[in-house]
Order: sequence, then C-alpha cells, then structure tokens
Amino acid sequence: MVRAMLPLSAEVDDAAARLARTLPLHPLVARVLARRGYADARTAGSFLSPMLAEMSRPDAMADRDAAADRLARAARNGERVVVFGDYDVDGLTSTALLTRVLRTLGAEVIPRVASRFDGGYGLSATALARALDDGPAVLVTCDCGTSDHERLAEARRRGVDCVVIDHHKVPDEPLPAFAFLNPHRPDCGSTFKHMASVGLAFSVGAAVRQRLGHKLDMRAFLDLVALGTVADVAPLHGDNRTLTRHGIARIDAGDASPGVRALKAAAKLRYAMTARDVSFSLAPMLNAPGRLGSPQPTLDLLLSADDAEAAPRAAALAAANTRRKELSAALVETAFAQARTLYGDAPSAGVVVAGEGWHAGMGGIVAGRLAERLGTAVCVIAVENGVGVGSVRAPRGTKLYDAVRACSGLLETFGGHDAAAGLSLRASQVDAFRAAFAEAVRNAGGAAPEPVVTDGDLSEGDLDATLADGLRALEPTGEGNPEVLVRVRGARLAEVRSIQDQHLRLGLAVGRRRLPAFLRDGVALRALGSVPPERGLVDVVGALRLDPWSGPAAVQVDVRTITAAG
Repeated sequence: MVRAMLPLSAEVDDAAARLARTLPLHPLVARVLARRGYADARTAGSFLSPMLAEMSRPDAMADRDAAADRLARAARNGERVVVFGDYDVDGLTSTALLTRVLRTLGAEVIPRVASRFDGGYGLSATALARALDDGPAVLVTCDCGTSDHERLAEARRRGVDCVVIDHHKVPDEPLPAFAFLNPHRPDCGSTFKHMASVGLAFSVGAAVRQRLGHKLDMRAFLDLVALGTVADVAPLHGDNRTLTRHGIARIDAGDASPGVRALKAAAKLRYAMTARDVSFSLAPMLNAPGRLGSPQPTLDLLLSADDAEAAPRAAALAAANTRRKELSAALVETAFAQARTLYGDAPSAGVVVAGEGWHAGMGGIVAGRLAERLGTAVCVIAVENGVGVGSVRAPRGTKLYDAVRACSGLLETFGGHDAAAGLSLRASQVDAFRAAFAEAVRNAGGAAPEPVVTDGDLSEGDLDATLADGLRALEPTGEGNPEVLVRVRGARLAEVRSIQDQHLRLGLAVGRRRLPAFLRDGVALRALGSVPPERGLVDVVGALRLDPWSGPAAVQVDVRTITAAG
C-alpha cells in the first residue's frame, strides 16, 4: 500500500519520538517513517524488515494457474519451451530467471531475447520466426507480448501455446494467448498491481515448482528480481519492496548467482549495496550490450554456470558500458543542441529531436537526459533508411503512454508505459509527429515541476556516518519510496569544479566539518547560473550518503538544489 506523506505536525513529532525510543532509530529516520504513514512500531517494523511470508497472495492473479499447469506439463512430458524476453533489464532478468527455474525443474528450455537492431522491441515478426524455428510446444514471452496480437495469433495457428508475462498497459482487444499474466488486466484479481515482469516470472516459477512438488528454493532467484525491478523503475513499496530488499541483501552477502556476483565485482562496488547502485552501476552494464548490438552477452552472463565462466563475461559488459558512455555523452550534446535550436531554452511541452545515423541504442539514455534538463517529455528518434526508431522519456507524473498513443495514427508501432515508451515511424512523418506530440503532451497533462520536499535540516553534528548509515534502513529507495532529502543551511563553498564537463563537485564547509557534494548532469546544468563563487555561503538540499571513496566514516551529499544562503 502506498502511504501519503503527512505534513509536519505535533502528532507526527510525537509518533516519531515514540518510534525512535521503541525500535530504536535515529530521530530523523523515525520522523521520515512517521511522515510516510508508518507511525506505530508494528507498521514501521514491518516496513523496515519486510518478510517474504507476508507478501500478498498470488492466487487471484489472472491465468497464473493456467500458466503454471501448462509449464509443469511441459516439464513432465519433455516438451520444448522457448522463453523469449525483451532486451531491457526487466526482460533479460525475467528470461534468465524463468530459464533457470524451468531447467532446474526438468524442462527443456531455449532462451531468446529481442534485439533493437534486428526486429526491435517485443515479439516482432523476426523474433517470432526465430522462436518458431526452435520448434517449441510452449512459447513464453517476458516483458512483452501484451500488444503482440498478430504474432501470438500466428503462433497459435502453428500449434504453439503462448504464455505472456508482462506488465505494460493492456489494449482493449482480447489477447490470443493460452495464458496472459498482467496485473493491469481489468479482470486480474491480484491485489498488488505494480510488479515488474521479473516479479511476475518469479511468481510463475514458484507456482510451477509447487505443481511439480519440487523442493527448489526460489529465494536463490531474488537477485534477478531485485535487478529487474529497480532497473524498470517499478514502485519500491509493497511486494516490490519485499522482493527487492531480500534480493539486494543476497547480492550484498555474496549469495547471488555467479553472473550477478561477477557483475558486482566488475562494477567495483564498495560497502553495502543500495538500490541506487543497481540503477547507476549494475543496470547500465546489463543494458550496454543491447544498446550497442545484441543483448545476448548479458543473457549469457545471467545464465553463467560458475564464477570462471561469469568473470570474463562481466568484464566484457564493463567494457561495453565504457563504450556506451562515450557514445551517449556525444549524442546527448548533439540532441540537446538541436532541441535548443528548435524550441529555445524553455520548451513548453513535448520535444522531438531526430537525426540520420544516430545510434538507436542510445535513444532511451539521451531522451532521459534531455527530459531531465528540459523538464518535459522528450522523444529521440534515430533515422536510418527512411525509418525512425524513437525512445520517449518524461519527468515523473507525465501521462507518457497516453501522449504517445494519441499520436498512433502517425506511427508504425508503439508501446510502453508512463515511465518509458518506444515507437517507430516513417522518416517523412517526423515533422508531423513533432507537432502532434507537443499537442498530445499538453493535452495529457504534462507534469508540473515537483517541489523539492525536505525531511529535515541538518547541523554540523548531524553530518556523520551514523546518520548516513541509519538512513539505509529505508532502503531500497527509489520510485514510490524516495530517498530522504535533507537541507544544510549556511554552508561555505570551499571548492567548485567541473567533472567531465557534465557534473559539478563542490567542497562544503559546515563549521569545522568538510564534506564533498555532487551535482549530476541535469541538476548541474540548471544550477550553473545560481552557484555562488567560492567562499560564498549556500543552502543545499540533497541526499546524505556514505562516501565509498574516502573511508568508512566519510559522508557526501548528492545535491538536488543549491541556492545562495538567505
């Protein structure tokens, strides 16, 4: 259940004081819990230590029983199963999880993944042809399939039973699938509606295990659930919080699969992991091969049988991610320059930029960066041979899917949800789409800039590892469970310098305490004109974190806003 943020009040203060004494907790952590609706020891304790046994019951999920029965029958009878996933982290982890589970349960499984550059998103005609060539009795789609009516109908005509596991928005037309698991189905009785596809795949795997009476410990796959859930920006409350919390704990403890252990080692993560580490370190590495070419190296890593097999595969992903960073940084600046030429410095709603020869695999990253900088929905279109492939991102709160769907008459294909969408169109339609998209974003109610809400002011004595470590109790933080933001007033700027012409690093002096502060990409760009010169006094709002590079007692601030001290 999502709980509303309560205003500061004497009631909240009293509840926070009780929580701080009872649990016990740092006063700021207790106040955050009380403000977020976890005001008594029982609900706060359940939030801080979520238990797998307390997750919502999956029994009412539409078609879960049908899917489990069919896959169990395939395992018993030696029928071949093709598991096909989309090319992003949710699709890849779903495919890897279900492949590993079904193989352990005795099924013959061939895993396949989509490619941006050969067939594109979802169960394309190209992807279906390859899957059918494998001769499956059952085809399972992961993180796609909800809108693939024609291809599913063709598979059914070919005698293949299709099981769709997806979480994207559901069209009105019935889906010609043997089983269709999607919590957004109007007839789905699942009480938790926000699982990523990897969470749904985990639930299906557990049901198949139950049908076969196998003692397989499903907790061994929670590392994959955590990766896919966080990377797909699924809300981190309810069942997602429980699964992700336990999955990250397994990765942290070294209990992950060989591929995920090698991935963490290649990322050179230090100290205890957070959801942010997944978002900014592990997920980009997992996505990198698919952005540059085939996503198969990522699937191979996640299916690695042992550490010796996994280590070189993880190193290859790290190298691919370095190359991806180089390409995306260059394209961000090219696309940003085009956006300023077309729309000026402050576009009102809906930005579309396009270029011949732009790298299609970078579209999502570039669109996300521009959406952050410009504060509106952005579509980045890579054009080749008269066809444009677009990636769409927007600030949180934008009805992104509705805006894209409103332009469907100009598009060849489209799909996604309100966090991210993709599309294709003829290059000749780009100008018409540009005008239609701007209008659609306005009509869909583009998100107003969200005010930065702070959870408390910190003084010199608060800026230590004790508090930063205490805030980790609220992990995993992200969508639906935001990081705690604090304000530091009257800090003196001891240093201001640019990092890679993209970020800013500040040195802050608060009394006698010194700490680094970082402004990332779009935040840095918006702040450039307002950062006072060195030695000036500033008020800073940001997230207090342990500083992994300066020692176990060091902290840093990830800045959201910075203004001259008032």
